Amino acid sequence: MDALSRDFFLFLSKNRGLNYMARRWGKSVASGTIIGGIDFESSIPHIKRLNEKGIQVTVDHLGEFVTDIQVAKERTQECITTIQTIAAEKLDTQVSVKLTSLGLDIDINLVRDHMRDILREATKHEVLVTIDMENESRCQATLDLFTELKQEFKLVGTVIQAYLFRSENDLNDLNEHQPFIRLVKGAYKEEASVAHTEKQDISENFKKLIQKQLETGIYTAVATHDDSMIQYTKQLAEELNIPKDQFEFQMLYGMRAKTQEDLKAEGYNVRIYMPYGDDWYGYFMRRLAEKPSNISFALKGLTKK
Repeated sequence: MDALSRDFFLFLSKNRGLNYMARRWGKSVASGTIIGGIDFESSIPHIKRLNEKGIQVTVDHLGEFVTDIQVAKERTQECITTIQTIAAEKLDTQVSVKLTSLGLDIDINLVRDHMRDILREATKHEVLVTIDMENESRCQATLDLFTELKQEFKLVGTVIQAYLFRSENDLNDLNEHQPFIRLVKGAYKEEASVAHTEKQDISENFKKLIQKQLETGIYTAVATHDDSMIQYTKQLAEELNIPKDQFEFQMLYGMRAKTQEDLKAEGYNVRIYMPYGDDWYGYFMRRLAEKPSNISFALKGLTKK
């Protein structure tokens, strides 16, 4: 049933007609509930409310798979402007980016130049930028570029997905660079030749990666809404005497707000992944595919006053 639900939501995520309708008519419903807003400015009040509770944020301008150079340039400038606004508003906020939104599918040199422009601005204002991971076919290019940029810039991190077979080896290769890593289960539909497809196998590999990364002593983000995975991380940290300031829990904006506040009250670092922009539909469907039970939390967010 979980596999069928996952495939169903991934199918919906690629439906152009539904995506068009969501962008045209649904953004007013999504804004402030599952996304911060249709632009960064409208997201700022939501970020400030979270910061007042001691909860940190990472923001992401929605949109991916860009094939137009001008659009990639516009997305790059949007990210730079966001970093400048974060500094001006003194927000406790990082930035997440998808390389395909900056031109990865157009030209590797283009996206390299765009990332350097972004990271120069991020360095100036001391804002960490996390390179999101996309589907497996783009994984190696993403990690290669991350590794290259990490030689030049300190404030850059990336993401490792637990459902990919390669992820443990990727962590081994990356850890010599002392990177900031966000660990996630993964939300794209992959072939069985490259990824675990059973829920239990993904969860077990996620646990293995969490332990492996926490034992390095490198600051790590564990991105999950799964109560059992949260509990596992807490117990593991206690058993290994890993201090609470060595890792953080990350969750999606608009989901599990009570859990977020409870974790913060217990002394854990909590960061909320807050996307913004009108291209929210595909993102939302993939989150439901990742964990179909998220739909109950999402619907509560969409219907609350």
